[in-house]
Amino acid sequence: MFRAIGRHLAKFRRDQRGAVLVEMTLVAPLMVFLSAGVFEFGNLIHDKLLMEAGLTDAARFGARCNSQMYTDVGWSAIDCADIATNIAVYGTASLTVVSGKVTNTPRVSGWQKADVTVTIGASGSCYPAVVAGVTQYRSVTPQVCIVNAAGTYPYSGVGMLAILNIGPITLSGFHQERLIRF
Repeated sequence: MFRAIGRHLAKFRRDQRGAVLVEMTLVAPLMVFLSAGVFEFGNLIHDKLLMEAGLTDAARFGARCNSQMYTDVGWSAIDCADIATNIAVYGTASLTVVSGKVTNTPRVSGWQKADVTVTIGASGSCYPAVVAGVTQYRSVTPQVCIVNAAGTYPYSGVGMLAILNIGPITLSGFHQERLIRF
C-alpha cells in the first residue's frame, strides 16, 4: 500500500501539466495591477504637460499683448488677460458660443477658465531694473514687469487611484514671462 502511494506521489511530482496555470494565477493579478498603475501615471503626466503648455502659451501672449495699442488707433480695447486665459484653457484666442454655451474643447477635459489666473503687470509684479547701482534686470526701461499665469486642475483619473483609496489630486502649474508689449 505504501508503495502504491509512493508511486502516485512520484508520478504527481514529475507531471508538469497545470504548472503554468498555477504560475499565471499567481502572477497575473500583480501584472494587471502594475500595468493599470503605469497607464494611470501616464495619463496624469499627460494632463499635467497639457496644462503647463497652456499656461506657457497664455503667459507668452500676455507678455506681448498691448491693449493700449488698440485704443490708440481707434479700435475697441481688448482684454489681454481674458484672451490669455482662453489661450491657456482652449488653445485659441476666441471662443465659439452657441446658445450661450462655449463649444470649444479644453486642452484637458474638465479644465475651465475659472481654474486659470493671468495677471499682466499687476501692482507688485514690477521691479526696478537697477537697485543701488547694481543691474538686477537687463532692460532699457527703469522697471521690469512680469506676467504670471497660474492654474489648477482637479485630476479625476481613470479609476486606479480610487481602487487604492487615494483622493482626488489637484495638479497645479505656474509660468512667468517678462512683459514686453510691442
